[in-house]
Amino acid sequence: MDDQGTGIWALWYDLAEETRDAYCDWFHHVHIPEKLSRPGYRWAAHYRLGHGGRGPGWLALFGGASAHTFLAPPPSELATRQSALTRQHMAMRRPLGSAIFAQEVRVDGPAAGHRDPRASAPVVQFGHYDAPDAATDEAIGSFYAQERFPLLARLPGMVATHKLLASVGGWRHGVMYEFASLAEREYHYEPLEAEARDPSTRMGQVVPRLRHAPFSPAVGVRAWPPVG
Repeated sequence: MDDQGTGIWALWYDLAEETRDAYCDWFHHVHIPEKLSRPGYRWAAHYRLGHGGRGPGWLALFGGASAHTFLAPPPSELATRQSALTRQHMAMRRPLGSAIFAQEVRVDGPAAGHRDPRASAPVVQFGHYDAPDAATDEAIGSFYAQERFPLLARLPGMVATHKLLASVGGWRHGVMYEFASLAEREYHYEPLEAEARDPSTRMGQVVPRLRHAPFSPAVGVRAWPPVG
């Protein structure tokens, strides 16, 4: 994702069943192209959640040259310039949360060649969380740097892993895992997640101390661009 920048704007929300199709048609064919026409915007993706993690909903991701792409102007200013059509469709959302992230580090996996240059991978798992103190911050960072990310660099089906820091958002940290398919995530990655329930592992000692956002972690399959 070298040419796709280091900024990510993430929006979590739900949609009512009766407005879902109308919203998605507008979002995919009108709103996303409008966003991508702005300076610094590099890519976009839209995910249907509910394939693991903490329940259903939707996740919209926009990639930018940097986190500042989404702060010049910021979302609050963009909202004042919305057209009537945009306001109509935005009102269909049931907001869960949003954040603007700066990429701290990216680790490519064996399936990096599956990346669509227009978007993130067909499947993502996205976590958004805080550490309660500096010691936990150090412990989770050390765990990622020394154990988990080197392992994910070799994990079949892994496209990339991104460690993120929130420039804007209610929780400081973000981590996005990109997978080539849901089946590969479930087969190769899910067994690693079980370590969080085992206090004899480093993950089991650190992860339970983290404070996750209500919608985190979320697992989604890409609705746009369509997975070919």
